[in-house]
Amino acid sequence: MKKYNNGEFRAKDVGKSYEVYGWVNKRRDMGGVIFVDLRDRSGILQVVFNRDFLKNDFKLAESLKNEYCIKVSGKLELRGERLDNPNLDTGEVELIVENLEILSECDIVPFNVYEDAFINENVSLKYRYLELRKERLQKIIMTRHKITKSIREYLDREGFIDIETPILCKSTPEGARDYIVPSRISKGSFYALPQSPQICKQLLMVSGFEKYYQIAKCFRDEDLRSDRQPEFTQVDMEMSFIEEEDVMNNTENLLKKVVKDVLNIDLPDFPRIPYKEAMDRFGSDKPDTRFEMELLDLTDILRGTKMNVFNNVINDGGIVKCLIVKNNGDKYSRSDVEHLTNFVKIYGAKGLAWLKYDNDTFNGVIAKNLEEERLEKMKETFNISNNDLILIVADTKKIVYASLGALRLKIARELNLIDENKLNFLWVTDFPMYEYNETEKRYKSCHHPFTMPKSIDNLHDYENCTAKAYDIVLNGYEVGGGSIRIHNPKVQKIVFESLGLTEEDIKDKFGFFVDAFKYGAPPHGGLALGLDRLVMILTKTDNIKDVIAFPKTQSASDIMMEAPSDVTDDQLKELGIKIDLEELNE
Repeated sequence: MKKYNNGEFRAKDVGKSYEVYGWVNKRRDMGGVIFVDLRDRSGILQVVFNRDFLKNDFKLAESLKNEYCIKVSGKLELRGERLDNPNLDTGEVELIVENLEILSECDIVPFNVYEDAFINENVSLKYRYLELRKERLQKIIMTRHKITKSIREYLDREGFIDIETPILCKSTPEGARDYIVPSRISKGSFYALPQSPQICKQLLMVSGFEKYYQIAKCFRDEDLRSDRQPEFTQVDMEMSFIEEEDVMNNTENLLKKVVKDVLNIDLPDFPRIPYKEAMDRFGSDKPDTRFEMELLDLTDILRGTKMNVFNNVINDGGIVKCLIVKNNGDKYSRSDVEHLTNFVKIYGAKGLAWLKYDNDTFNGVIAKNLEEERLEKMKETFNISNNDLILIVADTKKIVYASLGALRLKIARELNLIDENKLNFLWVTDFPMYEYNETEKRYKSCHHPFTMPKSIDNLHDYENCTAKAYDIVLNGYEVGGGSIRIHNPKVQKIVFESLGLTEEDIKDKFGFFVDAFKYGAPPHGGLALGLDRLVMILTKTDNIKDVIAFPKTQSASDIMMEAPSDVTDDQLKELGIKIDLEELNE
């Protein structure tokens, strides 16, 4: 068995003989001497093949190529001050090789493992086992291990029990599309892969386990992006006999431990912001608070203005908000603002009004049309000063929040306003109980239909009913969310009915679940952390594929394994499935 890690040798280890293993990261042939950077997962050790010391035929050393897997043995020596490599942890020492054994040769590689250069994704994912040899990715995957280790230590210490829940489940409406699995035994029937262990973990509370956790695989058939994959990992937690404060304190203490263990950073207590305040200030329920530039409300200042573009929106129940780009107005020309206008239109805004304040005067198209007293009121209220740029959107709340919230982030990135070294955790609380689905033209659960409302008295006031729900946010990403659950079957029935579910719907989709709550269910609640996203942020990568050993592409395919793939006619026949080729070709 391999005894030594290549990256751990130091000056204190010289003078002894060692046997080390690894891959040829780089080789430099100096004639009678060959230098090889020998890599294992711990790092790199320089090994030296010298004709005078190598007991093998020197031609064997000359045959070495990048990514050959080898075993060498010899004596560790100091390099000497002139030959030290300060960029390498083992830069003071080198191994003078006496014996060489080639364990495995390597074909010509499609890219250099020792380079962190850009590689086409189709190539990197096809040869993912080679890409994973790269130092950067290996560090990320090993940091993920440290994070999960820290999580397990904390939860075990706090009395949580690790319990696995099924992967083959019943299809239930949880927001995204299910991945479904046909049953060979019950032809025409299907399992679903779990979008989360939500129902099972609540049933475990009914079963009396009181504190459950699981590092669980979850599956959602939805459109992908840089921070989302079709299969992902949750740190799933559920507790009995608790309230919101208990869940949030427990999760906060867990995350503080993880960050201390992995990054040696002591985090302060996490701020708490109600959902409504988060939307008003940042236009987002996952605000990035590493920089300022909050949304400011112009509705009252512009109410009754002669500019109909604002007044008509206000009279129709809409709002007017702005961003003030402090002391950076000179960085945005008219054409730059036009680009920003096109950007907010992506989020439904009809346009972007703007003002600049220079030489103690407002400039811009609307400056000529807006009443002087309103301009002066804006200046006094928001402390506008020279070289400020004011960007304004007037529309419905939903559009104003979405467009200015996105614009806020875009400008912050353009002007380098974000301190990338900060870790800003915060809680967003008091989420709406419902949200309106434009596609289905009806209200649906904001979180899920098992969420406890703050009050059952206004359950049918869809716009104002709030829930005992909370999200944990880090640097503008939602890294977790949860709620207190409904444990009273009468309340659960009322909530189902408020969502338009009939008795038949409830029985068909949740019959077994509702039945369980007739048998003495405890008050309970919990939270799930997105492990992949948390690792992504803590390792400072912006691509979730970096933190998953074998990820999928944006089209949810595995290029390396060539999945999804065709199956045989015999397999389909066993399942009672026929493929409609005409439908497929369309």
